[in-house]
Amino acid sequence: MLARWTDSLYELIVRASSDLPEDVQAVLEHACAGEEPGSNARRALETILENASRARRTQRPLCQDTGALLCWVQAPAGSHRSPFQSAFEEAVRRATADGVLRQNSVDSVSGCNSGTNLGPGSPVVHWREGTESVWRVSLVLKGGGCENVGRQYSLPNSELGAGRDLEGVRRCILDAVNRAQGKGCAPGVLGVAIGGDRATGYAESKRQLLRKIGQRSTSDELAELEKRVLQEANELGIGPMGFGGRTTLLDVFVGALNRLPASYFVSISYMCWAFRRKQMVANVEGEVLEWR
Repeated sequence: MLARWTDSLYELIVRASSDLPEDVQAVLEHACAGEEPGSNARRALETILENASRARRTQRPLCQDTGALLCWVQAPAGSHRSPFQSAFEEAVRRATADGVLRQNSVDSVSGCNSGTNLGPGSPVVHWREGTESVWRVSLVLKGGGCENVGRQYSLPNSELGAGRDLEGVRRCILDAVNRAQGKGCAPGVLGVAIGGDRATGYAESKRQLLRKIGQRSTSDELAELEKRVLQEANELGIGPMGFGGRTTLLDVFVGALNRLPASYFVSISYMCWAFRRKQMVANVEGEVLEWR
């Protein structure tokens, strides 16, 4: 059973690394059509789309920075984490050896690279038990460039004139986009979390990246905020890779957590255009039933 799980998780990594999701492909194509012919923005998006096509065809990484492995697991009730963790780590080791993943895990004290993408905090696995009989395993590969331009704000913020309300949140998000410029490999997708503590806020902002392009929040207020920020960010003129144009963001996903009365954090995770996200649904033996 462990071998089947390892094979399935290896395939999950390959698909996430090389196959741009259909919803991301579609929004990039729409954005490309909306940029001026011959403009730097149009050429950048055309290059991005050609790169995505070649990566999918050859099953090679979309980007040379294959990123941090962020995994969310919903397991059937009573499942044990240890066998899954062992299978996932073996899949990561194999994918690294095969060049599907870059050797990307560095000891923060010594500077030594493990060469396997394994080590303390790598890969990241968020585990929870659900009520279904199947396993749902979602994987996001998040590169360093976009990770570096994520930001966290504590409200109120006098510099931005941002209070403890959704208008203050809006100001924080637009400030983060403006500060990022093209350094996060725009056009990007933002995952935003309002509330929580400093750690849970960032974790929730990354979980928002599991949503599909165009999937609005179930909260009417947050859905309106998502749409407004998306429009306003694309009016900043930063554009693809910072070359100018109409497409700075592809989407914005906002969630909220309860917070302490003394704290009001806004945590923003930036995802680059290489939005590598894939989910597999599997049975208890590790046989894949569905790819999403």
